[in-house]
This record gives sequence, structure tokens and C-alpha cells, in this order.
Amino acid sequence: MTENVVHLHKSADTPTDGTAPTVLTVVPDLPADPPVVAVPLWVRSGRALKTAATHETTRTTVRAVARHALYTVNGGRIVARRTWDGRTGARYERMLRAAEAAGNYEAATEWEERLQRFRAARHHRRMDLLHSPVDAAKGVAVGTGMGIGVLVALGVVMALNTKDVGDVITPLSATVDFIALLIRIVHVVWGPLLSIGPFLALLALWMVGSKQQAAPAWALPANVRSNEGEPITPSIVVKALRDLGVPALRNAIKEMGDAGAAMLGPIRIAGCGVEVDVTLPSGVSTNEVQGKRRKLAENLSRHEHEVFITIPEAARTVRLWIADSGALDEPIGPSPLVTDETMTADYTKGRAPWGQDLRGDAAALSLYQRHLLITGLSNQGKTVALRSLALWLALDRSVQFLMGDLKGVGDWAMFDGLASTLIQGPTDEHVIQVTEMVEGAVHEMNRRIQAPPGTLFPALIVLVDEAQVAFMCPLKDEDGRYYGGSKATSRYFMAVRKIHNQGRAVNVLMWQGTQDPTDQNLPKLVREGAHTRASLALGTESQARMALGDKAVDGGAAPNLLRPGLDQGTLVVASSGIDIPKGQSSITVRTHYVDDDAAVAITDRAKAMRDGVTTLTVIERGEERAPLADIAAVVGDTSRVLTQDVLKRLAALNADVYGKWSFLDLKRVLEGTGAEPYKSDGRMVVGRDRLARALTNRDTDGAGEGSASASE
Repeated sequence: MTENVVHLHKSADTPTDGTAPTVLTVVPDLPADPPVVAVPLWVRSGRALKTAATHETTRTTVRAVARHALYTVNGGRIVARRTWDGRTGARYERMLRAAEAAGNYEAATEWEERLQRFRAARHHRRMDLLHSPVDAAKGVAVGTGMGIGVLVALGVVMALNTKDVGDVITPLSATVDFIALLIRIVHVVWGPLLSIGPFLALLALWMVGSKQQAAPAWALPANVRSNEGEPITPSIVVKALRDLGVPALRNAIKEMGDAGAAMLGPIRIAGCGVEVDVTLPSGVSTNEVQGKRRKLAENLSRHEHEVFITIPEAARTVRLWIADSGALDEPIGPSPLVTDETMTADYTKGRAPWGQDLRGDAAALSLYQRHLLITGLSNQGKTVALRSLALWLALDRSVQFLMGDLKGVGDWAMFDGLASTLIQGPTDEHVIQVTEMVEGAVHEMNRRIQAPPGTLFPALIVLVDEAQVAFMCPLKDEDGRYYGGSKATSRYFMAVRKIHNQGRAVNVLMWQGTQDPTDQNLPKLVREGAHTRASLALGTESQARMALGDKAVDGGAAPNLLRPGLDQGTLVVASSGIDIPKGQSSITVRTHYVDDDAAVAITDRAKAMRDGVTTLTVIERGEERAPLADIAAVVGDTSRVLTQDVLKRLAALNADVYGKWSFLDLKRVLEGTGAEPYKSDGRMVVGRDRLARALTNRDTDGAGEGSASASE
């Protein structure tokens, strides 16, 4: 701000004392309010016009006017096109071009024959028109003569009846009067009809356009513009494919005209959606369509997770499954394991009720002689999906379980009393125990393999949840071998591989659940050794290939496109143990959710079906083994246990110590203790009461010896 200097008094002489003259500066006050600037009229008018033009009411009105006007115009185009198609061979020619573009020459030949028949029939009709005027004139003359004759004959009959000759022409005159009345009616109505007729015609055209929604998308109502959940029709599918951004596909559809629907098979209702096969034109590969799944879904007014693209057996064909909008966000019903308390399982011939496929049909999985791998990101329902299979199989009293839960939060605690071994915990010590458990299963597998041919063995399920913890364990044993890792020196890896190689032949099966698969926490040889591979939501396509294999992913399997957190419990399965649609390599299953309380109720039913299983608690490493105490531990609360089962339980307890034990070793340890094996029902058993007395006597003898030593 510039200061205004006002000199009130100026001395003519400069002071002699050297002081500067006094200057008084007056600064005027600023105005209290800035001046109001008047807005020009044209600016205010422009703003008002802009507000009125962009107001929602104005937009709605403009849309409505444009929509109804275009309904009438485009309705006329639709009627004209239909008329043209009905009067000419244009429809047949479009179908012929569509069949040729699709490479279906058999259909093209059929359409060409139909076109020739149509042209021949049309030529015949036109030739008939040359003779029709003469034939029409003859028909009118004959008809008129016959009509007059009939009326006169009727009049003669009336005259004979009334004895009045004038009645002969009464019917004829009545007919003439009736015709005159019709002429007068037409004369009265004709004028208004000519005035109203054009409006009726426009109304008819508007109705045709309205029914077909023949207006641009911007002019349609909001609920129609969104297209959310609109029914899937051939025209919608063809338009979605045309706008997919594949030039060869777009050009082929343009050549087909409106007959692009010739590419489509029947649209079939499939569960909570529809399914349609699309035969692609020559020059368009299936992976070009697969790679644009999101764009195709958006073109169909669906979310990406609501459209699945698979490859059926037919060449150059993709199969689209399109869900009803929002249907996949609805939960499925409860598991039959929960609702049917009488359900039992059959490992050999039965199938586990796992959930529903996308069609809404029950998805059941055969577990017979199939190694299993389930993977996915954390907190997507992997443990529940794996546990529901084990819960069903527990209802077969012959099936045995060895379980290791390397999460250790109690997800598998209900199997205490069902599993022969149950290890729960995430530490390296728990990994060591799980490794020894799997190695014990390898010893059992080798024992079964060496049995006489034809020997039948019950199923032994070796289940490890959170198996990535075992593969990533960095510890070594006393011999320098790693427990984790994926090399030939890795104990856990090699034990799993041995079971994968030979276990199914003797019903020793490996089930693993792991998360976020990589080559480090899920080695290639292990994942490829599973017969049933299932995956929940994953992060990348490379992880999907690790989980399910290249064949399944190339065939359309895409667990990486499932929504983490929203598609919990939904997994993609590649297995011969589940019914997969013909030509596909995988199936998407929405699994039933069985909570902890329901799981406890199911295991209680399973325990009631069995004689009683003592679940082993693994003794901490470093403790000196006491064979007699270990034998008593594996016998548990059961009154008598077969010696064969005792040996198996000891091997599971500690494979290094008891893995190679035979009946002679067991007899040698028990000999002289009073707990020697004896026969019961013709089979050798070990008795719980005898073991208890033997342990009591041993402890008493040990205490006496200690007292004697002290006194000495």
C-alpha cells in the first residue's frame, strides 16, 4: 500500500543543530467493506440458463422426450426391417454369411437351400398374379349370380308361404338396404378414421420401439441404463463379444449382420445363472476371449466374479457361465453333515457332501485312494473346507487319522479321541513331531506293502494343516538333515514324496492344507503328487498354476480371480473324484460352512460309532524312552488292543525308536512284567489292566530300591 505524505508545515530554513525536520505522515483508513461490483445482466442470465439446463428435472425431461421420440422412429425402422425380411431373402442371406464366417459350411449349405426354396416359392406366387385378375373376375361374377339366385329362391319360398307375389324380391331388397347401410356407416366413419389413423400408426410404432428399448443408452430410464441384472439374451451376448476389443471377432460379427447369434448355442439355465457355448469365427482363438474376462463381464452388465469362461471339447469354442446379478453373494444352505444326524460315510464307494457347484447342484467328492492338496490365501476358509472332508470320513469307523495342525489354535481339537495322533502347535518342535508322525506313516506303508498279496487295509489319512510351516522349517537333526526344504535331504519332503509314490496302493493317503503357495513353501513334486487339487482365492495366475497345474488354468480355472474376503469357502477343484462338466478341466465349488460347534457334534457321533481311540500326545524330544510307559500310553483307556495296532501306534509315537519294531520286540519288552501279549477271540492282544499292574510293580520296586540305597 502506498503511503500519502502530507506536510502540514515546512520550515524554510534547515535546523542548525543537525536534526532532521519533523515530517507528519497521515495514513487514511481503509474502507470498512470492499465496494460491491455489479454483475452484468448477461452473466446472471447465463448462470441461470446453465443451472436450468443442467438441473436434474431438465435432464429427465429431455431424456423422456428423446426416448419416446426415438421409440417411434426406431420402431418404424424395426417394422420396416421385419417387412423387408418377410418379403425378401435378406434373412436367409444374413444367416448364410454368418455360417460362412463361423466356418460352419454344413449350415451354410442348408441356408442356401432354404434361400433357393424361398425364391422359387416367391416366383411361383408372382406368376400366379398374372392369372389372378381373370380368375378374380370370374369368381366375382359367379359369386354374385349365385347370391342373387339364392335370394330370389328364398323370396319365392316366402311368396308361396304368404300368398303375396311381392315377397319374391323381399330378400333381395333387404340385402340392398343392408349394403346401403354399410356404405352410410363407412361414409360417416371414414373421415375421423383418416384423421386418427396416422396417430394409431405412430402409437403402434412407439409400442414396437418401447418393447425393444430402441433408444440410445443415455435416453433410457436410470434403472434400464444401469442394466444391473438384465436377462441374458442372444443379442446381449453377441454385442458383448463384438465390443470385446478383438478386431477379428468384431469384423466377423459385422459381416454376419444381426445374425451374429448364429455363433451361439442354446442359452441354458444353469443353477443361479445361465450357460451358453460360443463358437468363435475363424481367426479368433479362445485365449483371446479368456484374457478379456473382466471386459466381457462388464459388457454383460455383470461383475468379473459373476462370469466364468471355460473351454469345452468342441474346437474354437468357449463356454460362458453368467450368474444372475448378486446370486453368488448369497450363502448356500447348511451341510448335510449337520442336517442329517443319521448320515454315515463309506470311504470306498461314498462321496463327501462338500458344497454346491455354480449350477446349484450338489458337489460331492470321492476320497478313495486320492491324495489331497488344498491351498489359498490366508483366512479364506481352507481349514473349514479341509475339515469338512475329514468330518465326513470320520463317520466311516474303519478310517484312521494321523493329524498335525501347525497353526495350533484348536481348529482340529474335536478330533481328540478320533485321531491316533493329534499334534497342535506352530513351533519348530511341533514341525519335528509332525515330521516323525509322517515318517511313522511311511513305515506303516512299507509294512502294508510287504504284506501278502490281496491283504486289505483300512484307510490311513495323514493330514497336515498349514504344511507350509513344515516346508519352511530351518532346523536340522543330529545327522545334519533338514526337517524342512525341498531337497532329497529334507525329512518332511521325502516322507511326503514316499507316501505320494506308493501310499495309495495300500490306502495310506496324504492330505495337506497350505496357504499362499510358492516354490519354497510348496515344492513342485509335492503339489503335483496330489490327485485332488483345490484352491481358494489366490493373488496371481502363477500361484494358480502352482495350486492346480497348467492344464486346469489353461482350461479356464482362475482361483486368482476369486475375491479375497468375499468369496470365502469358494474354491476351484481339479480332480477325477468330482463330477466335472464334459470337456472342462476344473469346477468351481461353494463349500458348506461347518462351524466348530457343529464339528464337535459330528465328531461326537463318529466317536459313538467306534470302540474308542486313544489319541497320542507326543513326548517331548530329549526325554529317554520308557518302552513300557509308551506301550501303556498307546493302549490308553481301551481294555484290550491288538498287538498289531500297538506296533502301529508306537511307530506313530516315535518312528526312530519304534518304527522297525516287530511282534518279537514287543514280546521281549513285555516278557516277565506280567503284561505279556495273550490271545482273545483267537487274536493276540495287550491288556490295559495287566500293563497298569506292571507299571505299579515297577514303580514300587524302584521306590524300595531307592530307600534301601538311602539307608545304606
